[in-house]
Amino acid sequence: MKLGQRIIIVGNTGSGKTTLAQALSQRLTIPHTEIDALHWDENWTKPTPDEFRRRIEQAITPEQWILDGNYSSVRDLIWRRADTLIWLDYAMPVILWQLIRRTIRRVWSQEVLWNNNRETWRGALFSRDSLFVWAFKKQWSRRKLYPTLLQQPEYAHLTIFRWRSPRQMRQWLAEN
Repeated sequence: MKLGQRIIIVGNTGSGKTTLAQALSQRLTIPHTEIDALHWDENWTKPTPDEFRRRIEQAITPEQWILDGNYSSVRDLIWRRADTLIWLDYAMPVILWQLIRRTIRRVWSQEVLWNNNRETWRGALFSRDSLFVWAFKKQWSRRKLYPTLLQQPEYAHLTIFRWRSPRQMRQWLAEN
């Protein structure tokens, strides 16, 4: 199967959505946008729901784009406009390992994320918004929800790739 020109990459926190999106963006010369960058303003504040939807609509207006993220509040906009959906459906141990490595790197280096935000140990491990807690909460709900959603007539146009391991994804990437 061939990739389209409007690609959405979904998967649990820490699955490697952004890493894959960046690789595809370079390979295909298609612009990439992290949905997190549209959702998080400075100091980890959120735009209004209407503003967030406006930002997404603007991001998906061009004929070519790659987005990564799982925000259900804008799924209808993105999935309807996308022609390709890539689902990184990895096992929890893989996700946790990748999330631990990423969190350590980001906190240790004080990496600047979207809109001048940074991860902290407190936020990553001890807040009610901890990405580790989020990963556990979302793993099984998405595995149950996505197959049902992807059977809906409004998403029948999507070319779907579902990878169960990073090795499977890397092999596909190497072959295409």
